[in-house]
Amino acid sequence: MRSKANGGGTRARENGPAVAGASGLRSAVASRRGVPHGSRGETAYRRLRDAIREGQVKPGDRIMEIEAARWLGVSRTPVRDAIRRLEAEGMLQHEPRNGLVVARLDRQAVMELYVMREILEGTAARLCARHASDMELQDLADLVARERELAGDFEGLARHNRRFHEAVHRGAHNRYLEKSLAAVNDSMGLLGTPLMLLPHRAKTDAQEHARLVAAIQRRGPEAAEEAARQHVRAAQRVRLKRLFPDSAA
Repeated sequence: MRSKANGGGTRARENGPAVAGASGLRSAVASRRGVPHGSRGETAYRRLRDAIREGQVKPGDRIMEIEAARWLGVSRTPVRDAIRRLEAEGMLQHEPRNGLVVARLDRQAVMELYVMREILEGTAARLCARHASDMELQDLADLVARERELAGDFEGLARHNRRFHEAVHRGAHNRYLEKSLAAVNDSMGLLGTPLMLLPHRAKTDAQEHARLVAAIQRRGPEAAEEAARQHVRAAQRVRLKRLFPDSAA
């Protein structure tokens, strides 16, 4: 699915489809075989989206319809539909000389993405404080406790972080907000390594999650929203320093 512009095409013709990142994509696809996702177009979309979100296909990787169809084991039509959706969502983009590639975000795009995430996460926390059931509040408390138990397991914490935020989103009880958050969080996969893999950020995240849940449990919408916004802003500062070390945050 990816080829390098600087000579990679020649090597690919000589040795067959030599695609950097292909083994990661094939593994992602194989792990999801047999999972029903509706139409073939929907299945292709989800598999390609997840491969991008999980970093198995990286920003700048070239997306070729015929190779994607071969890896996914489907015809080119559902792959074409999936590619159109991903392009409309900003996860794929056309580049001169390279063709269709996984989107690379510049500093302004990263800033814009975090602005939207702050607004949506803050709204989700506010609504969660108002509408979450007692069982959902207990689930959030359990997730905070589980996060403490996972200290040092950074891969596990990265997976747990997604579960935690999804629990807050569900507690908001707003299906349209959930869809918007899902779209933004898919785009977060374009930013590379999850911040939870960084030891200092993992520790800070746990503290911020605990403060957020405490505000939600007190049924304090304003405090919950502010805690969520501070959490996103803190993540933004770390991300900008990692992606653009020579620029002011």
